[in-house]
Amino acid sequence: MQIETAETIGDAPPADYHFDIAIVGAGPVGLALAGWLAKRSATSRLSVALIDAREPGAASADPRAIAVSHGSRAMLESSLGFPADATPIKRIHVSQRGQFGRTLIDHDEHGLPALGYVVRYGSLVTTLAQAVSKTSVHWFAETTASTPLHDHEGVTLSIQSASGDRTIRARILVNAEGGLYKEADASSASSASSALSADGKNTRDYGQTAIVGTVSVSSPQPGVAWERFTPEGPIALLPSGGARQADYALVWCCDPEEAARRSQLPDAEFLAELGSAFGERLGRFTRITGRAMFPLGLNALNALVDRRTVAIGNAAQTLHPVAGQGLNLGLRDAHALCDALSTNGPTMVALSLFAQRRALDRRMTIGATDTLARLFTIDFAPLAAMRGLALSALELVPPVKTVLARQMMFGQRR
Repeated sequence: MQIETAETIGDAPPADYHFDIAIVGAGPVGLALAGWLAKRSATSRLSVALIDAREPGAASADPRAIAVSHGSRAMLESSLGFPADATPIKRIHVSQRGQFGRTLIDHDEHGLPALGYVVRYGSLVTTLAQAVSKTSVHWFAETTASTPLHDHEGVTLSIQSASGDRTIRARILVNAEGGLYKEADASSASSASSALSADGKNTRDYGQTAIVGTVSVSSPQPGVAWERFTPEGPIALLPSGGARQADYALVWCCDPEEAARRSQLPDAEFLAELGSAFGERLGRFTRITGRAMFPLGLNALNALVDRRTVAIGNAAQTLHPVAGQGLNLGLRDAHALCDALSTNGPTMVALSLFAQRRALDRRMTIGATDTLARLFTIDFAPLAAMRGLALSALELVPPVKTVLARQMMFGQRR
């Protein structure tokens, strides 16, 4: 593999900047797609370029915790590897604060070693980057992309680095960045943002802000993840290891003004309010580190494909963090796109098949996440009672619970 940085791209550029597939964004989804495509290149013979604004390894120290489903781990581990420091989730406890009704999802019910895993973002990116570095993927590091121009045979993409501006050609362009491409200037009418949003987006402001961090508790329950719904929003606690297995990744969804106030509280006061909101199932909250916050909303493209450009991962959809489906949906996007391109070549037929095959899974996952985020935050006593009945009913009707759990772990595959 050849990696070009801002310092080296101008010294010895390759003679041929033509690729079958160019991927913008070297986060987990972009890296996974690049790696999967390269692993199949022995038979499909696809040339792949990966473009990212950061230098390789820049995210290695990122401490954020992310949830990876068992299905996503299986897809990654089979060909690219998986971080050794991942913490397994063996049980998920779902309940309402101050209301009756709860449901438990256990790995034994599905015959799996774990329902999912909590992984440090930096560990996952490092593992995938190492796998990609051993392939034929051409990595343009410390390089930004803007203004894709489509024609009948492909896409011309401008790339910028410290050494100057260049162009590359690709038969298919994949946007795997967390956001859409950086525009060359404010008046650019042909930016990827306008191209990819031409068919509109499904958007929603949930009126919530998530406070994230790592907390420690006095009475941990190893391997158990918690989804606790409160009138303000859900509180998720994901087991993330630690010397006593007492550390949990926190996602606390609440009113934006309350989030801003809580973000400024001394640790002891913050932990006291968290304990009051969550309850005493894990004893006392004893420590908080890495406090940060971000607003929550739904932002999903209605069409993944625009001519020869396709969006996957966070470029295609950003979801509410309830149920932890964002990354997993993005990885299924990437795996399905790899299947389509490897089987049918980098053609419009492949993109059409990809879009068709992803429609049901996206619709169900986005719809389920959106419904949970809204339904469980309505503070209305009769509705709270109905939610409690629904949670209890899942325990009484195991087939329904199994269907829901497998959707979260594997999605809909076609």
